[in-house]
Amino acid sequence: MAAWRSMKLGLENVTGYRLYDLDGVDKVSSGEWIDADDDEAAIEAVKKTMDGHDCELWQGRRLVARLRHQRKGN
Repeated sequence: MAAWRSMKLGLENVTGYRLYDLDGVDKVSSGEWIDADDDEAAIEAVKKTMDGHDCELWQGRRLVARLRHQRKGN
């Protein structure tokens, strides 16, 4: 579901995403909300903030991306 934000220049369509950090056995260890313009922007934001965990990015019931942490030596 899109959220609308009022800005000086008009309305901006921002989409809400849910980021889930996964533990060592692919179980959810934590989650947080992310607002982004589209899937690509959300994925880039996640890549910049990954803290060493694998994670999944969801928009509602839709899996947008599964991001694997690049471990040293891989």
